[in-house]
Amino acid sequence: MKEPLPAYERLRAKVSGAENGWFFAQLAGHVAERRRAMGLSQQQLADLTGTTQPAIARLEKGGRPPRIDTLLRIADALGCDLQVRLVPRGE
Repeated sequence: MKEPLPAYERLRAKVSGAENGWFFAQLAGHVAERRRAMGLSQQQLADLTGTTQPAIARLEKGGRPPRIDTLLRIADALGCDLQVRLVPRGE
C-alpha cells in the first residue's frame, strides 16, 4: 500500500500543478515586464538577488515555481512589494 504524502508535499504538488499555472504565468510576466522596464538583464537581476541567470529565465518562462524567499529578493531588487493573500473561495 502506498504511503500518503505529508501535508507539505501535497501542498507543493498542488501549487506546482497545472491548475495553478495561471498564477505562475502571471507572476512570470510581471517579473519580466518590470525587469525590462528597469533596463536590467536577467544576469543583472540574478546578481542583485543572489541567484543564477538560468533561475531567472526559468521563472520568466513559468517554469518551476521559485521559493518564497527568492521571490522576496526578486521583488526587492525590482523595487516592488510581494503580496500573498488568502481569499476565501467564492469571494
